[in-house]
Amino acid sequence: MSLTVYGAPLSPFVRKLCLCLIEKGLDYELEVVMPFGQPDWFRELNPLGRIPAFRDGDLTLADSSVICQYLEDRHPERKPLYGADAEQRAKVRWLEKYADYELAPLCTFSVFRNRVLKATMGQPCDEEKVQQTLRDKLPSHFDYLEATLGDKPYFLGDQLSMADLALASQLINMEHGGETLDASRWPALAAHYERVKARPSIQQVLPRELRTLEKIGAKR
Repeated sequence: MSLTVYGAPLSPFVRKLCLCLIEKGLDYELEVVMPFGQPDWFRELNPLGRIPAFRDGDLTLADSSVICQYLEDRHPERKPLYGADAEQRAKVRWLEKYADYELAPLCTFSVFRNRVLKATMGQPCDEEKVQQTLRDKLPSHFDYLEATLGDKPYFLGDQLSMADLALASQLINMEHGGETLDASRWPALAAHYERVKARPSIQQVLPRELRTLEKIGAKR
């Protein structure tokens, strides 16, 4: 079995897919493809030009959520990451979508992009936008997730799921951009993030990311 992920280590969507593979105990290779200036052949994998893309033998797929759900269906004998029944699967898919579509524009495309990526492109950080994101936009999302999590260790109780990995993937980018959850305001969510971040899967990918940050001269 030859599994290949195409994408960049600092992408939260590439990270989410890699974490899914690691948690399921599936070996894979990461072939670095940046989100810009991509080779022509990459459009054959994803005509939209977005990362990640994925290859499993002759099968190619795009979109991190589609790929992760494929892996869940393709390997039912492996650790389940979408729950045990229809209700749990729906909840996980909703929270995964919430992280990808609601948090990503803020944690990654506002905080991380301005504080980290723009500097590598010689562009100024729009700190006013970052502060507006932190002050006016993210808190309501964190309030919702804090209430949804409650006192459970993971969103499905004692069971890790893609909901946890998708959320952590966005918060890691926010932390790369110099911001962390306020544990006094969102204690359950902050504890959840530290719990998930301490997992061997994340500890396996983080050194690669820190090396990338160091290489591009980003301060963390």
